[in-house]
Amino acid sequence: MPVVLSKADIKLLETNVEFYSNLNAQKKKRFEQKVANFLAVVIIKGVGFEVTALDKLLVAASAVIPIFGFDDWQYKNLQNVLLYPDTFNSDFEYEGGDRNIMGMVGTGYLNGQMVLSQSALHHGFSSSAGKGNTGIHEFVHLLDKSDGATDGVPENFLKHEYAEPWIKMMHEEMERIAENKSDINPYATTNQAEFFAVTAEYFFEKPELLKEKHPAIYNKLSKIFGQDLAQ
Repeated sequence: MPVVLSKADIKLLETNVEFYSNLNAQKKKRFEQKVANFLAVVIIKGVGFEVTALDKLLVAASAVIPIFGFDDWQYKNLQNVLLYPDTFNSDFEYEGGDRNIMGMVGTGYLNGQMVLSQSALHHGFSSSAGKGNTGIHEFVHLLDKSDGATDGVPENFLKHEYAEPWIKMMHEEMERIAENKSDINPYATTNQAEFFAVTAEYFFEKPELLKEKHPAIYNKLSKIFGQDLAQ
């Protein structure tokens, strides 16, 4: 029997996920099915608290939005998502000082796990989030990692001949960001993987603005994700 969302779940999506509420009826059904399929296979747990239906739906929406342009993509490299109540540090402590991590894709013994701050997850879907969305950011890292390397070049979604122009584009924009000549979050200058994830957040949150200010980056991301959101 196929997994389906409840009416209450659908209402939560409609109220809290703008990407979903902007879809037509047919695409909404497709989005709901992808969310249900994700929730059927990925375990979402709270660390120190009980996760709510909205927590689960926001994690699933974060996963589905980047892959909505693909018919049958599955996150084969993910089993669990752990939600911390707030930001955490590199030792996964979420109390005390020096906590600035909002999300992380696990490596090594944490392979197959993602850790997200519940507060950052919710903020990403709020009207005050601007160009950012922590959940989408981390799932884009997973897409990037699916070819074996988290390097900002998602080879499963980017034809080989487009890889070099994309790398060149990334580094040219990184220089503009470093010179304070770009509105892209400076965190994008950390490395190629972070540039890809940060600009993907911008692409999904403010597509019209990205297309206006960075048309070449918008067009490349549109091809990578198979979505033209600024229409």
